[in-house]
Amino acid sequence: MGQKVSYCAAPDAVKLAYAVHGHGPPIVRVATWITHLEFDWESPVWRHWLDALVDGHTLVRYDERGCGLSDRDVDEISLDAWVADLETVVDAAGVDRFALLGVSTGVAVAVAYAARHPERLTHLVLYGGYARGRGLRGAGERRLQEALVAAIAAGWTDPDPTFRHLFSMLFLPAGTPEQMGWYDDLQRHSTSAATAVRIYNTRGRLNVVDLAAQIRTKTLVVHAAGDRVVPIDEGRLLATLLPEARLVELDSSNHILLSDEPAWATFVSELRGFLGTERAPVQPGVEELSRRELEVLELVAAGLTNEAIAERLSLSIRTVERHLTNTYVKLRVSGKAGRAAAAARFSEARRT
Repeated sequence: MGQKVSYCAAPDAVKLAYAVHGHGPPIVRVATWITHLEFDWESPVWRHWLDALVDGHTLVRYDERGCGLSDRDVDEISLDAWVADLETVVDAAGVDRFALLGVSTGVAVAVAYAARHPERLTHLVLYGGYARGRGLRGAGERRLQEALVAAIAAGWTDPDPTFRHLFSMLFLPAGTPEQMGWYDDLQRHSTSAATAVRIYNTRGRLNVVDLAAQIRTKTLVVHAAGDRVVPIDEGRLLATLLPEARLVELDSSNHILLSDEPAWATFVSELRGFLGTERAPVQPGVEELSRRELEVLELVAAGLTNEAIAERLSLSIRTVERHLTNTYVKLRVSGKAGRAAAAARFSEARRT
C-alpha cells in the first residue's frame, strides 16, 4: 500500500507536501522536528510507526514548512504559522473529524489546534511532548538549548555527521548504528542549517500552558520515562494541564520508540485501545514490505542464515532480526513456522 504525496498552499503561499495512505477512520499526524515524507517511508526509525498507525486507519502526515518536500525557503516560522499549516493540510486532505496525533515538538502545535478546533477532533494523542519549550524551563535547560543550537550551526550540513550525531544519540540512545546513521543523514537532507536553527529557537520559546487548560477533548498522553530530549516531568506537567487526559509512562530511554523494544508494543496497544481501532481486514502481502525487508526476505528464501544475511547486506545480526520481526508482523505469520511461511509468501509473489 503506497503513500500518495500531494501539495497544498498555506495562507502565506508556502507549499506544503502531505501524504495519505491507508483505509479507515483518519489519524492526522502533526509535523514535527525534521521529517521527509520520502525518507521516512523507507526509514529504520519511522517506518514501523507508519505501519502501526495505518493498520485500521487512514494516516495523513506532512512535512513542516522549511523541511522535507515542503518549501525550504520560508519567511515565517512561528506557532501561528504551524497551526495554519495544519489547518491547510487537514482541509486539503478532505478529512472532517479525525484523531490528532502530536509527537515530540508537534505536541504544542496539536494542543493549539485542539484549542481552536475542538469540533474537528474525535481523539487527541500526545507523545513525548511538552507545553513549554526548553527556553522556559530554567537556566540549565536554556544553556542546553544554546549548546544544541551551536551544534546545528557548526556542523548541520557537513558530510561528517559528528555534530548531527549529538541529536541522534539524544533521540535514539538505544538505536543501532544503522538507525543512528539514518537519522544523521535525515537531518542533513531535510533542511538547511539556518532553517534548523530558526525552528529550534522557535520551539524553545513555545508556551501552550494556558491553551492546554482549555481543551476538553479526550486525550492520551504518552511519555518515555527516560526520555533525554523531553524530560518525563514535562509529560507529567502536560497531563495535569489537560482536563481530560490520561498519562501512560513507558519504560524506555528513546525519544523515538524503536520497533524491537517492549515500550513500542505497549504504546501501540495503548493507542489502539484509546482509539478503539479495528484491525484492517485485508491480509497483507509481500507488497507491504519495505525495500530493506524485501532484501532480507529474498535471502531468507534463498536459504541463508541470519549471520550470512548480515554479512551479505553489511548489517548487524540484530538489525536483520529486527527486519524479520517486522516482516512477520506485516505478513501475519509467527511461531517456529514463521520464517518458512514468510519465505514461501515471497517465493509465491515472485512467481506471480
